[in-house]
Amino acid sequence: MEEKRTNHMEYMEGMQSLENSTIMDQVLEYRNAYDYHKYTKIDVERALSHENRTKEDFAALLSPAAEPFLEEIARLAQLETRKHFGNTVYMFTPIYIANYCENYCIYCGFNCHNKIRRAKLNEDEIRKEMKAIAATGLEEILILTGESRKMSDVHYIGEACKIAREYFKMVGLEVYPMNSDEYAYLHQCGADYVTVFQETYDSDKYETLHLAGHKRVFPYRINAQERALMGGMRGVGFAALLGLADFRKDAFATGIHAYLIQRKYPYAEIAFSCPRLRPIINNDKINPKDVHEKELLQVIMAYRLFMPFASITISTRECERFRNNVTKIAATKISSSVSTGIGSHSDEIADKDQGDNQFEIADSRTYDEVYAALKEQGMQPVNNDYVYV
Repeated sequence: MEEKRTNHMEYMEGMQSLENSTIMDQVLEYRNAYDYHKYTKIDVERALSHENRTKEDFAALLSPAAEPFLEEIARLAQLETRKHFGNTVYMFTPIYIANYCENYCIYCGFNCHNKIRRAKLNEDEIRKEMKAIAATGLEEILILTGESRKMSDVHYIGEACKIAREYFKMVGLEVYPMNSDEYAYLHQCGADYVTVFQETYDSDKYETLHLAGHKRVFPYRINAQERALMGGMRGVGFAALLGLADFRKDAFATGIHAYLIQRKYPYAEIAFSCPRLRPIINNDKINPKDVHEKELLQVIMAYRLFMPFASITISTRECERFRNNVTKIAATKISSSVSTGIGSHSDEIADKDQGDNQFEIADSRTYDEVYAALKEQGMQPVNNDYVYV
């Protein structure tokens, strides 16, 4: 399908530009200069010997030269995790309240040209979904929508946050990027943190993957976390969708992005997600660069050693076995009872056969099953660690 291809580096009308921020330029400069082939065994050994890892150490730990050291890296990553998080693993679930989207992203099941069932929950349905989720024992919710300002405007998302605050102690958002005043409004409605997948930090590749819509604007997306913190959000999450481009460069850029935000906003709570491409409707157009479990584990452990205080989420894109193992090493947050469809938690709403899934999950365990598995591994499942006074 032909689309009018706008300049992906130019802001669209209404988008807030952070003219005084240099973070995007710094991230891209680091990414473009990153040559992971230059690192050697000596560089990796040096990184492992340091108590506080530098950006160069992080680069070495992500390089192919680190692959023979994965067992040693795992041991040190586990020590760092235990030092800062103990045996705790935080539990949450996502709730998709709408799957309408205005973007043409060729790798996404929600993209505006995919012929899928679209749906949007009303406030009563959102409440029923959240009540059903809260009844499982979960105390943290992540609210997601497709990226459509028309069908899921800021007020609609804000009302969902207000309802969520009635049932949950932690409310996260994974929606379209916004301006800082809009993030401030959603924070007032009850949102605690914002996660934004940059997808890829390769701006040229980004342009070929995002053919139309607001998501096509690369700089607006990359500066979303900073605008969220300017709007008062307590925490921000970072992620590249591993497999869209060179995964080592994207993982390096993700870590550097989080590092620079942490330096500029020391109070911010930092989180990483580590998603890989999953099968979607019409995925024959996708030509992913394979990222196997060994490479994914290397990325997760490098994040832990570089930013030991950061939360790391392992999602249901990964299988039960991998998720069980990585929570013993470096991941500190895990989802359960997951559906990427619309209206799948409440039996009353599920019977209506709502909107299609965004992608296929690999671990369909319930809250009770994930909780029991963590306990069996000697871990301590935690539903919430934040108390409002």
